[in-house]
Amino acid sequence: MKHNREYEIAWQGLKPGPHTYVYEIDDRFMQEREVDESFSNWDARITLVFDKHENFFMCHFDVDGNVTVPCDRCGDDFKLRLWDEFDLVIKLTGEDDVNIEDEVDVVFIPRSETVIDISNWLYEFLMLSVPLQHIHPDKEDGKSGCNPQALNLLDKLSEQAEQQGNPLWKGLEKLKETKPSKTKKKQ
Repeated sequence: MKHNREYEIAWQGLKPGPHTYVYEIDDRFMQEREVDESFSNWDARITLVFDKHENFFMCHFDVDGNVTVPCDRCGDDFKLRLWDEFDLVIKLTGEDDVNIEDEVDVVFIPRSETVIDISNWLYEFLMLSVPLQHIHPDKEDGKSGCNPQALNLLDKLSEQAEQQGNPLWKGLEKLKETKPSKTKKKQ
């Protein structure tokens, strides 16, 4: 991966308080990180509010944009909306504090680091904003946005599968419990 100063923040020269940075993410940024090729046409904007304090930094990332993905249901490509927000705390440590482990939302960096490279966080937060399930959104009339031909084919295949049944379960039908017969109680 190439080193890019565009995604670095030189924090030592900043005044205390919030500072806003806006990053435009496109295919070039994502290709450098070898993202799944089925995701294309990245068009995202990440707004970072970097709030500098004396011993730590509060970072708030707002993700907004679109990416083209294949639909999980019909296979056709569509533009998926991305939106999310993430918070991250960056704490400054001394040189002796080498063994501190990063927590989920807290990262430790030595005070000797004068620049923070945020490109990996931009990538991670962008990928986390992509939903796991990629399905066409419904149209305004409430109908599915998926390819109707693909949906018809899926319906036909589903009906055929139901009619044929699964031979794996055939033998288990014999084991079904029957209602126990009523027995007379002994008095």
